[in-house]
Amino acid sequence: MVDSVFVMPGTVAAPRTGILRDLHGRYETVREALTRIDKAARELGLPDISTRLIEDVAGERPYSPEVQYLEIFAVSLSTYHLLVAEGVEPVAIVGQSIGELWALAAAGHVSVGDAARLAVARSRALTRQAWPGTMLAVGVDGRRAESLAGLIGHPHLVLACENTPRQSVLSGPRRQIDEAERVAEALGWPSVRLDVPHPTHTPAVAQAARDLLATAPRVSYGGGRWRVSSPWLGRDIGDEDPVELVAGALTAQVRMLHTVRALHAAGADTFIECGEWPVVTRFVEASVPGIQSVVPLSEHDPVAAVRALVAGRTETVPPQVRTPAPPPVLAAPPPVAAAPPVPARPAPTVVVPPPVATTPAPAFPAAPAAPSAPAAQPVASVLAPPAPQAPVTPASPATADPLPSTSDVNGQYAVVLTEIRALYGDYLGYPPELLGDDDGLESDLGVESLKQVALLGRVADRYGLPDLRANTSLLTVGTLGRIAQAVVQARGEATAR
Repeated sequence: MVDSVFVMPGTVAAPRTGILRDLHGRYETVREALTRIDKAARELGLPDISTRLIEDVAGERPYSPEVQYLEIFAVSLSTYHLLVAEGVEPVAIVGQSIGELWALAAAGHVSVGDAARLAVARSRALTRQAWPGTMLAVGVDGRRAESLAGLIGHPHLVLACENTPRQSVLSGPRRQIDEAERVAEALGWPSVRLDVPHPTHTPAVAQAARDLLATAPRVSYGGGRWRVSSPWLGRDIGDEDPVELVAGALTAQVRMLHTVRALHAAGADTFIECGEWPVVTRFVEASVPGIQSVVPLSEHDPVAAVRALVAGRTETVPPQVRTPAPPPVLAAPPPVAAAPPVPARPAPTVVVPPPVATTPAPAFPAAPAAPSAPAAQPVASVLAPPAPQAPVTPASPATADPLPSTSDVNGQYAVVLTEIRALYGDYLGYPPELLGDDDGLESDLGVESLKQVALLGRVADRYGLPDLRANTSLLTVGTLGRIAQAVVQARGEATAR
């Protein structure tokens, strides 16, 4: 596979218990990677990271931002090793926010232990600053989102990320984010507040960046196996100092939209998410229509899904080898026009602005090649209102999804989907055309679980399908496409009786 890009998510939802059990049992490289992450965690006073991911552990998981970041790292790195072990080789690896650190480790530029220690140092520097800001996902392009921030006019309220042509993220003080939310509502722009442990990608966290530079253990940078393309630098990462990369990314905009389009223009046609859910690949699909995205861990059998993908390269590749089921997401790219490939240019000087208050802080030293390290940008659930998409494509043969394909029952799917989109749009106050058929109800649209239960009840009543309420998967990984498929299937079964 000479045209695949591996993408590493940033701060997403905590992985499921036991998610790596099968990969841990199958691949020595996965076991070695998890052992190294556990060793680094113990050295830093944290619990073993792998235990909850490879076993069914009862009770609540020990929580801290550091544990969450290392769990995401463990899942991303394990997925990478699955792909390589099965013969998938990337032309590049891309990380979203702190996911850029996972990309550097997977590519071999930094060691697994060093990446884990640097992720923890970054988290603790942000916790020490304790900046009381927040982030807001807005369903518009970066230019409009940046204009909104400019209208309010606070130096720390900025466009943090531009994920897709119709999704951007603002980061700033809570008061100004409140104001931005009210203006967005008045303009009819969908928006959702992001529940993140460490809001980043704003000059407001410059103090944490300086702190990280002063306190983080030095990390050696070696020659890696793969190139790492940086969404905030707009180029491949060279031999920059990893600590300066991570610190510089904290206050920088993330350019995921432009990086994705540049890689696609260079020939990449398959983007594979090294995470549990379609997070970054959602941005990819919305930025480059018709692109193939694959999320192995969201499949019933991840190994079979990857093998089917590899086999399909010599025959016919399934339209999509995944079942939509996204969780929280992280911010991504900034505003720019259409999105031609980002031309290579000298590394920008990393400058972290001093605090805006009274006491001037020392200027943040310039990083030789201000590369990008994912700013552990936590994004709980990001609203992504892309333009209406084609009906959900059927899962590949490797997927054991009980729901029927989108072509089932003489086109009933399209009719039902349109009706459900109108029902949900009316209830939520969104224009129906902004509700994508595979947008996660909670992760992308911010629909809390109680509202989802109420809406599913309305669907069940509308179509006379009381058993629909018992389908818990429609709540845990609910999308309009999956609900429409479930309705079509249930009506077909009822007719057949």
